[in-house]
Amino acid sequence: MFQLFEKTSAASSKLITQAYSTSFSMGIKTLGKKYHEPIYGIYAMVRYADEIVDTFHDYDKKYLLDKFKRDTYEAIEQRISLNPVLYSFQKAVNDYQIPLHLVDAFFKSMEMDLYETAYGEEGYQEYIYGSAEVVGLMCLKVFANGDDALFERLKVPAKALGAAFQKVNFLRDMKSDYQERGRVYFPGIDFQNFEVQSKRKIEEEIAIDFQEAYRGILQLPMEARGGVLLAYKYYIKLFEKIEQVPVEKMKEARIRVPDIQKIVLLVQTLFQQRVSTSLSIVH
Repeated sequence: MFQLFEKTSAASSKLITQAYSTSFSMGIKTLGKKYHEPIYGIYAMVRYADEIVDTFHDYDKKYLLDKFKRDTYEAIEQRISLNPVLYSFQKAVNDYQIPLHLVDAFFKSMEMDLYETAYGEEGYQEYIYGSAEVVGLMCLKVFANGDDALFERLKVPAKALGAAFQKVNFLRDMKSDYQERGRVYFPGIDFQNFEVQSKRKIEEEIAIDFQEAYRGILQLPMEARGGVLLAYKYYIKLFEKIEQVPVEKMKEARIRVPDIQKIVLLVQTLFQQRVSTSLSIVH
């Protein structure tokens, strides 16, 4: 009955993704079915690691993160774990040959969250790489599915997409990051004196990341393109809302895209995907 264990492990990762992120869940649903389990597996693992450093305030975060990290590597090496999240993740890593240095970089960023509350430029870039860009690269390994030339060609756009998502999250969550965790990720930024000029500079940086990312999305395999495009559109919509919000309001509330707008984006993306598929068949 090992297949039942695999099935319930995959279902656990899916449940975690759906509970934590409606936007990514919607994006995954529009991927080709073969991508669902590995992408859920990746998201659930990184989500749980992030949860340890973000919310487990009444527990020994370092001990829990260290143990989660050890258990992750053991699962990858042994190709088994009784932790359903780690079983799903190791399966994605082993099935799609995700390099361990990406996992290393991810955990390094999570460890930084245990101690760092403000970042210089070097630390900021290291954190962005480990917490976001490598996740984009892990997903790209799944989408490339052994096509090394495709992976190499799309590495830069995949990193740019992960970076754009993370930087938008930083802007969206500035209030909670500062008030609940004492963190300010953007280098040289004082939350109490956050100014319009600083906000615009960050937004210009994000816009460049999005432009680079879009170039890569268009080159993804058709079965992967729609889901990634949906996540891209959601974050673009969120980014546009943030651009319109005055600095003072960002210090008071978390910016979000209403669920109805997410559904509209989903329908639009599914329609575009069907049209593109039909045209490719005709040609």
